[in-house]
Amino acid sequence: MTDEPKQPAVFLDRDGTLMHDREYLSDPAGVELYDGVIEALTRLKAAGYRLVVVTNQSGIGRGKFSVADYHAVAARFEELLGPGLLDAAYFCPDHADAPSPRRKPAPGMLLEAAHDLALDLTRSWMIGDRDGDVQAGVAAGARSILVRTGIGAAATGDGAVFIAKDLAEAAEFIIRQTHAR
Repeated sequence: MTDEPKQPAVFLDRDGTLMHDREYLSDPAGVELYDGVIEALTRLKAAGYRLVVVTNQSGIGRGKFSVADYHAVAARFEELLGPGLLDAAYFCPDHADAPSPRRKPAPGMLLEAAHDLALDLTRSWMIGDRDGDVQAGVAAGARSILVRTGIGAAATGDGAVFIAKDLAEAAEFIIRQTHAR
C-alpha cells in the first residue's frame, strides 16, 4: 500500500453539461458536444484535476435502452473528446422510482470514484446542470457548480458555490480558485 497523496478531481455530469441532452439517447449518432467542452476539460486536466464523468442513465432501468446502447453512446462521446482526456466514467442505471445510493443526488458514484482513483473529495468539484448534480457533490464533500446549459436554466442552484453559463466559465472559476490557494 502506498502513501501517495490523493488527487483532486472534477466530477462532471454528462447529458446537459458536456453534451446536448437527448432524452434517453441510445444512438451514438445523437452525441453532440457543447462548444468549448474539449478546451475546458483540457485546461482542467492541465491544472492537475482528474476528470470523472458521473451520469444517471435512468433509461436503462426504465427499459428505454440497454446497457450495450449506453456503452455505444459513451464510446462515441469519448471518441469525440479524444483519447486520455477522461480518467473514468461511472453510470447509474436506476430511475427515481427505485432509489439507489449511486443515483444522483445521492453521492454514491462520486464516493466510488474517490475510492477507486484515490481522490481527495475536499479539493474536488462537481459540475452539472441539475440541482441533483449539485446536491451529489455537496453530499460527497466536494464543492459544486451549476451550469446553465441543459436544463440548468430551470435549476435553483441551491448549494452551488458558483453558477456558470457553461462548462468553460465553470472551468475558469475552478482554475482561479486553484491558483488563489
